[in-house]
Amino acid sequence: MDFNTIFSRSIRKIKLFWKTFRTHRYIKKIRAIWGTGNIQKWSRISYDVSWNVLLGLLLITVVGAVFAGGIGMGYFASLVKDEPVRDYDSMQQDIHNYAETSSLYFANNEPIGDLRSDIYREDISLENVSGLLKDAVIATEDEYFNAHKGIVPKAIVRALVQQAGVASNQSGGSTLTQQLVKNQILTNEVSFDRKATEILIAMRLERFFEKDAILEAYLNVVPFGRDASGSNIGGVQTAAEGIFGIDAAEVNLPQAAYIAGLPQSPSAYTPFKNNGGLKSKSGIQPGLDRMHSVLKRMYESDYIAKKQYEKALSYDITADFTEESQSPVEQYPYLTFEAEKRARNIIMNHLAEKDGYSTDDLENDDDLKKQYHARAEQSLRQGGYEIHTTIDKSTHDAFKDIAANYDHYGPDWTGFVEDESGEQTKITQSVQTGGVLIENATGRIISFVGGRHYSRDNQLNYATTAKRSNGSTMKPILAYAPAFEKGVIQPGTPVADVPTSYGDWSPDNYGGGYHGLVSARKALYNSYNIPAINVYNRINDQDPVSEFLEPMGITTLGKNEYANLSLSIGATTQGVTVEDNVSAFATLGNQGESADSHMIEKITDQQENVIYEHKTNTTDVFSPETAYLTLDVMRDVINKGTGTYLNSQIKHRNVDWTGKTGTSQDYKDAWFVGVNPKVSMGVWLGYDIGKSIQCPTCALSYSQRTQKLWAELINKASDIHPELVAPDKNFERPDGIVSRNYCGISGMLPSNLCQKAGLIKTDLFNAKYAPTEKDDSLIRGSYVTVNGQTVKAGPNTPEEFVEGDGLTFNPAFLQRNGYTQLGDLSLLLPRTNRDKWSKIGLPQAGISQETVQNDGTNPVAPKTAKLNGNTLSWRESASQDVVGYRIYHASSPNNSFSLVGNTTGTNLTISKATGIYQVRAVDYFGLESQASSIKTES
Repeated sequence: MDFNTIFSRSIRKIKLFWKTFRTHRYIKKIRAIWGTGNIQKWSRISYDVSWNVLLGLLLITVVGAVFAGGIGMGYFASLVKDEPVRDYDSMQQDIHNYAETSSLYFANNEPIGDLRSDIYREDISLENVSGLLKDAVIATEDEYFNAHKGIVPKAIVRALVQQAGVASNQSGGSTLTQQLVKNQILTNEVSFDRKATEILIAMRLERFFEKDAILEAYLNVVPFGRDASGSNIGGVQTAAEGIFGIDAAEVNLPQAAYIAGLPQSPSAYTPFKNNGGLKSKSGIQPGLDRMHSVLKRMYESDYIAKKQYEKALSYDITADFTEESQSPVEQYPYLTFEAEKRARNIIMNHLAEKDGYSTDDLENDDDLKKQYHARAEQSLRQGGYEIHTTIDKSTHDAFKDIAANYDHYGPDWTGFVEDESGEQTKITQSVQTGGVLIENATGRIISFVGGRHYSRDNQLNYATTAKRSNGSTMKPILAYAPAFEKGVIQPGTPVADVPTSYGDWSPDNYGGGYHGLVSARKALYNSYNIPAINVYNRINDQDPVSEFLEPMGITTLGKNEYANLSLSIGATTQGVTVEDNVSAFATLGNQGESADSHMIEKITDQQENVIYEHKTNTTDVFSPETAYLTLDVMRDVINKGTGTYLNSQIKHRNVDWTGKTGTSQDYKDAWFVGVNPKVSMGVWLGYDIGKSIQCPTCALSYSQRTQKLWAELINKASDIHPELVAPDKNFERPDGIVSRNYCGISGMLPSNLCQKAGLIKTDLFNAKYAPTEKDDSLIRGSYVTVNGQTVKAGPNTPEEFVEGDGLTFNPAFLQRNGYTQLGDLSLLLPRTNRDKWSKIGLPQAGISQETVQNDGTNPVAPKTAKLNGNTLSWRESASQDVVGYRIYHASSPNNSFSLVGNTTGTNLTISKATGIYQVRAVDYFGLESQASSIKTES
């Protein structure tokens, strides 16, 4: 609207006013009296002058007022000429577009608290706000609220005067409607433009919205200082909870007055300090004085009676202040930050998806991902989301307490470490821990241990973020289970634990030593390294990492690590998280199906729309048969292997627990992961900067300390939720599992010779891979050593020189399995059942397939025998077919000689050093040489 239009309208209004003025009944009466002429007679001159002056002044005043009004209206119009005409929907969105704090929840909707935010605010409908609180706010902030149409004229005049600098007492917009406009639609800028726009929008707002809607929006927007934890709070519901620990519907009169007085100066009147806790007595007093002022206004405005007023004045409001509290970050730091991180990623993908982008788009475009990450961060802080986690509160509280008070972590480590610049720095570090409890079927994280203590200097979550070598816990999931799945081995398959080299690398076992031919079952439950590497080497060319580990959730391994055989025993570059490691074991507990581990169950927005809800999708990784076989072997870890210490620590002994211990290189990491039919639980111990956690002075070994902590956590979780954590049912055995006898030497079906050796064993098999061929590891007959070579004994070969008690290894079997490369084949003999294994002939050198040619002559006699003390020795025969020597004795030369011993060597210990001895060589065909030189002793 231009100035000419405004001026023309003003002139028309002046003319209308003058017409109305002349026809007024009082003016008509005056004019009638005037018409008699009496007054004119004596005061015509003075009358004319006075009347003309009066009319002139009146006309000037009216015209001036109208003109000024027109000018003012024109000026007002010029100030708001760029302001768009706002419709109902846009204003509805604006007044409710306030930041609302997102909230975290445990499982079963138990609240954790609000996420970190610049200001904490919880939305509330007006019907849930106490009438006392509404009255207190209106009486204090806008006494004409229920009557005005958005503005109070005197407030506008006051604002104009203040803007012109005539008055110094600043008061700003006076009505609640104007304050709502300023906070939600405009800015806090002080100018005529902003004030004019505020007035215009306030009046328009009042046209579209009921008073209750305006009041409700205002009560949710206004700031109220700080709560007991020191956090900034906004809205009456957050104020009531944060200051008095009650809902806004429950406040009494003094509490309502106290809250209503805060918005004028929130920082001055709040009773709490910036870092939490009550202010001093003097610091609280301004808020108390303000409360009394509010009560007085309520009394003067007839909201309360005198008796209520006086009673409220004497009320001790300080007794109602809630106690100093911890924010969720302070009380549950690991959980809060982890839930925030996961929720932010979910919201980021949600926002991107709304804009037409996929998760792959974000992963392939760093700039795009940063953009949506920032949007998700802001949305998370201000969007009023309800984030429901999978974490069980009781279990999580118990885990926190146990982790904080466990007595057997081991000592702190003090020493020098090298920083990035190469300088040596002295540090002290404590043993840290991480643990995760997962439901097998769903991947739901029931609880976790993020560390011993969260601090500003150490905020690493050792359960979900820290990557560590998982040591021997890698063996079942990367070596044995994949090999079972492919039929390469089964639990009873013998694997050689013998010295083995792969290029320049010669691995050894924990504790050193070798164990010979042992079953895969025994190798796993005793955690031998060499058999695990051997098994992995058999399947490594089939990429078991991509086929098995990655689908189970372990994705932190580099492609360049896959070919490293040491990966099978947990030697990783980056390592794996506790969560990922436990999730992989949970796959075995879920009959070979992997369910992604997750901590966020559901997210809803301010309108209670579900923007995310976890859906369990499983991936087939192993067959049920493979999963069961692996679990059955891991039962023996606890029953008779490296985890037997647990038997003295587990409270619920009827639970079908299986598990695996783990130790990384140089004892830097210790693990135990346990699996039952419902849940899997893993615990890790180690220093943040990897150092050995061995402790010779500790009451428990590092492995026992790890297992004891695991047991304390699982025992408590079992007490809280026995139906979940301590189920009474065992793992269900699939129909495809069969029990079979097999030969402990070869893993094949037993042969008569294996039965004769007493080495028939029984184990479980996947029916698809049960043995079908008969054992050929043994053959009848024995072996003798001829001219340094081991050959099969002939029918005339003297038995006393034959090894093996009639049974010996089949040369073809030894060669087929690569055992001939050992050189010393005695390394194949296990440490257990040695009496049975020793009956098998075991060549000490390479096995010759050649036969011995019979020259038909007796062997050459050995050289002169010598007696030194009780040892008789001689030089070997020159013949090439000698298998041993017989020793004869006579008391004198005239007496007959009798056989007193035999040997395949060139010396013999005798019982008496008197009489005469002679030594005769014996060949492969049983022929005997002449006697050696006779040595007579007296």
